[in-house]
Amino acid sequence: MPHPDPATTSPEPGFSDFTDIDAFVRLPRVTSLTAGPDGRLVAAVQQPDDAGARLVSSLWELDPGGMRPARRLTFSEQGESSPVLTRDGDLLFTSARPDPAGEGDDEEEAAIWRLPERGEASVLAAAPGGLAIRAVADDGTVLAATSVLPGGDLDDDGERRRRRRESRNSAIWHTGMPIRAWDHELDDVSPRLVLVSPDGNLRDLAPDAETVSLRDASADLAPDGTTVATTWTTRARGGRTRTGVVLIDVATGRRTTLAPGADTHDWTAPAFSRDGRWLALTRTTTSTPTDTSYSFLEIWPLTDGDPVTVDLGDLTVSEYTWTDAGTLLVAGDLHSSGAILAFAPDGTVRTLARDAVYSALAVSGTAVFALGSDIATPPRPVRIEPENGLDLPAPGQVASLPGTLERVETEVDGATVGAWLCRPTGTNTTDPAPVMLWIHGGPHISYNAWSWRWCPWLAVARGYAVLMPDPAMSTGYGHAGLNRGWPRRADVVYRECESLLDLVLARPEFDETRTAMLGASFGGFMANWIAGHTDRFRAVVSHAGLWALEQQHRTTDAAASKMRVHPAEQAAWYETYSPDRAVASITTPMLLTHGNRDYRVPVSEALRLWWELVSRWDGDPEDLPHRFLQLTSENHWVLTPSNQVTWNETVLAFCDQHVRGGEPVPDVLPW
Repeated sequence: MPHPDPATTSPEPGFSDFTDIDAFVRLPRVTSLTAGPDGRLVAAVQQPDDAGARLVSSLWELDPGGMRPARRLTFSEQGESSPVLTRDGDLLFTSARPDPAGEGDDEEEAAIWRLPERGEASVLAAAPGGLAIRAVADDGTVLAATSVLPGGDLDDDGERRRRRRESRNSAIWHTGMPIRAWDHELDDVSPRLVLVSPDGNLRDLAPDAETVSLRDASADLAPDGTTVATTWTTRARGGRTRTGVVLIDVATGRRTTLAPGADTHDWTAPAFSRDGRWLALTRTTTSTPTDTSYSFLEIWPLTDGDPVTVDLGDLTVSEYTWTDAGTLLVAGDLHSSGAILAFAPDGTVRTLARDAVYSALAVSGTAVFALGSDIATPPRPVRIEPENGLDLPAPGQVASLPGTLERVETEVDGATVGAWLCRPTGTNTTDPAPVMLWIHGGPHISYNAWSWRWCPWLAVARGYAVLMPDPAMSTGYGHAGLNRGWPRRADVVYRECESLLDLVLARPEFDETRTAMLGASFGGFMANWIAGHTDRFRAVVSHAGLWALEQQHRTTDAAASKMRVHPAEQAAWYETYSPDRAVASITTPMLLTHGNRDYRVPVSEALRLWWELVSRWDGDPEDLPHRFLQLTSENHWVLTPSNQVTWNETVLAFCDQHVRGGEPVPDVLPW
């Protein structure tokens, strides 16, 4: 396969023109890291294809010492992802690219490939349902996820899938909940875990798994290859599920329950220590009308002893990994930023790194690598130890921003609430800047890191200041912060956000008469609710926003948890917080954006709101101030690069029109 000379792999000069949205969307994005025991470091990097139709991932070798530029390793049109370096130095990855030694297939699924440090890549293993790497043992055995059509097995799955494609049979026989997840239908396949031997043979570890048993399972393989720990889900009464953790003995296939799921909690993210003596687990409590869900990191002994709960303070855990010395490294959100904590075998906890959001933890001896990010910096590879904070050369560098980042805080009802303020360069009192208030989704997330989908610097480059609060229910402020404002009380969240907005607008370099409010998912729910409860904004943008909650709570893919927290008997709650109850009060121009394949917030929410806005408009149709950008191929997020350009251009043009008195957005979009 012809490809560029690997020697010519220096990254492009750092990006700085945030007015060029197409160029911004085309920036390379580092998404994952893997480190080998010899210190070798490989990253996965995504970048749009030429047509802007999809993001394609490739693998790059990084210099762990931070001296040499990154070197590209793979070049296929289909892309390569999920890199894992084995103990003997081979690089494993997944890709749907054609196998040069195979016969070819019009329905290529991702296979596991092996690339030696010197030589060409070859297919290690393939399956009709595709393969995804979950873990690798020291001897090269791979734990992988795949799927088979219900009622079949690995041996007959390929033929059954072929017949199904040829017949175009798309029926799904549902026997319970759930039936959807984010952007795809469930119950038309049975997820499985398989062992892939070093010579490529596959063995199904759970041939009796039902359609929900291993759905979205998180699993790990002990370093010695003897035991698999995986989540295991069963259906319960009331359309609910329970998720526990089971251990599978690799030699016999015998499955035993380690941590059973219950009505009060579920388990996830099992991770073996290097010596196989300990298993890290996350226990997540079940949310109720009075308490949100809380996560607890626990260390379980696999011989004798009781589990230990790790005291992480206010940190909200996102991921963890073990070092060879038996220390558990834990990354997560903390105080509108992030940190890595180190939990030692003696029980002590210390802060390894902070003041950035860290992900993709990778360990090689005493060196710790991660992707570090903040509001002003896209994820970039960093070496944490022994050279603390050493940035490593990689594609996708940002040279300069069109503004500055500032921290603002205020007190609301006894709680300290903070936000990040992105302000344009040159902001002054003579020409005060218009201000956007962004409210994040979740609600259990944080504005603490770079976002490719909602990047404030695109708006800052247009002259807007962007305020990004972490109000009630944000992560990184302990369990008390998560529960403040529960159950999803829009008035509490808005009071905190509005207090921060008023604090900023009291400064003469910002224009209190020119403001907009934007949000997605939970933030879209807030946008819809705010539009019916105030006219202080000149424009409101709602992406994937909840509108009629009695409808949404029953049609979302997460119906069981929504109806547990908000049962139908809570008539007063629905009357106060369902945005549709205040539709008659909406006077602010609204832009709705929504993906047709969004199953978390079904597009019916936008369709119903759009009908309400259009049918209630008492002026001439051509004067309707509201607009609806329907993204027919997108889900809860706008992922297609070309659609990202359209979405960003449309949102900014709509705000320019109504906030800054710009030209109306044309009936035929030019981008």
